[in-house]
Amino acid sequence: MNEAATIGLRSVNVALPAYLCQRHGEMIASGIRKQPVATSTVYVSPTNIDGDGQGDLVAHGGVEKAVYAYPSEHWLPWTEEIGPSEPYGAGSFGENLSLTGLCEDEACIGDIWSWGDVRLQICQPRYPCYKLGVVLGYPKVVAMMVRNGRTGWYLRVLTAGEAPTSGAIELESRDPAGVTVAQAHLARLPGADRALIERVVAVDALASRLKRDFCENLSTSLEAAADRGA
Repeated sequence: MNEAATIGLRSVNVALPAYLCQRHGEMIASGIRKQPVATSTVYVSPTNIDGDGQGDLVAHGGVEKAVYAYPSEHWLPWTEEIGPSEPYGAGSFGENLSLTGLCEDEACIGDIWSWGDVRLQICQPRYPCYKLGVVLGYPKVVAMMVRNGRTGWYLRVLTAGEAPTSGAIELESRDPAGVTVAQAHLARLPGADRALIERVVAVDALASRLKRDFCENLSTSLEAAADRGA
């Protein structure tokens, strides 16, 4: 993707937390059932798109999971693989932004987007939880997403403001490290190459919690290697 590239915005989707399921005797609320907004613009705050929310603020939401984007190019393969009663579309995977023209192998951690008055920065891939399986009625989708890397990605909000709900999002700048979302996803999988992990960790824009997890994993692997050599 060149410096002048634009990303197509097919839909903006939001949902407030609502009952999703019962798990281990606990009633679980989630905002994963996103629906397209009907307005021509939305307000984007540092933590959310107006009208959106999360049921679990420990695992979801916050400044480094403020906006979740997903490529619409993935809808067809998921539809073919899972076979839902209706084809997947806007908001099916809990995304705020349904995009076209950009996938995980091109989007880079640290890339900055201009969307109306709003500026966004890619900061981490999604790692799916059981709630995706619940909302799709197909628990195996969680392991499938981890395996195939069709994860989408989270963005932090650098500049809050009003943004259009259709049209184009401009790529304002590319992160110089060039670490793709796909590479960041691979780095967190079991048995990931140490050099890849170190390259991902070195990206300044990487979400702080994920960076900490990577650093802890690197430290543990070094200790294990030292023990084996003792």
